[in-house]
Amino acid sequence: MDKKLQISFNSPVILGFVILSFIVFVVDNITGGFSTRLLFSVYRSSLINPFTYIRFFGHILGHANLDHFLGNIMLILVIGPMLEEKYGSPNILFVILATALVTGLVHFLVFPYTRLLGASGVVFAFILLSSFAGFKEGRIPVTFILVAILYIGDQIYQGFFMQDNISNLTHILGGIVGAFLGYIMNKGKMNRY
Repeated sequence: MDKKLQISFNSPVILGFVILSFIVFVVDNITGGFSTRLLFSVYRSSLINPFTYIRFFGHILGHANLDHFLGNIMLILVIGPMLEEKYGSPNILFVILATALVTGLVHFLVFPYTRLLGASGVVFAFILLSSFAGFKEGRIPVTFILVAILYIGDQIYQGFFMQDNISNLTHILGGIVGAFLGYIMNKGKMNRY
């Protein structure tokens, strides 16, 4: 029996996120960066301005250049579908939005004179979340411990010794959100059985 290959929209949240990020990237290039400054990067602005609240979430869709965009999107496309299959679309959407809000708020409060944009916080949330794949009640996976130590150690090292315009705090916060939500989601799943 000959079966035809079909293309499946296997990860609606991840694919939707990638498509939105691509549209934002294209519009950014068309507007000379205006759209990203207005909606897709976090910086200190008036709490009366409604765009401030959009930026708390929108900053994860904006990217500084093609390398920044591709670096984040490739990792999201590799890790995201597996996570969306394991945890479900609503949970992955919650992880993305929670990471955006936490990293956006902290950046808004701590770094008032720099703009934050990009999905690297989400990438690191996914990295730590994926290390919970083997979680069992009462046991912490060694892979999680190793990823957490290597990842956090590397971010701390880069934060102190490298001058590269990368928000290491955003990476660390994204990782913390991913680890916390991974623990909560896996613990809840184990209690249902």
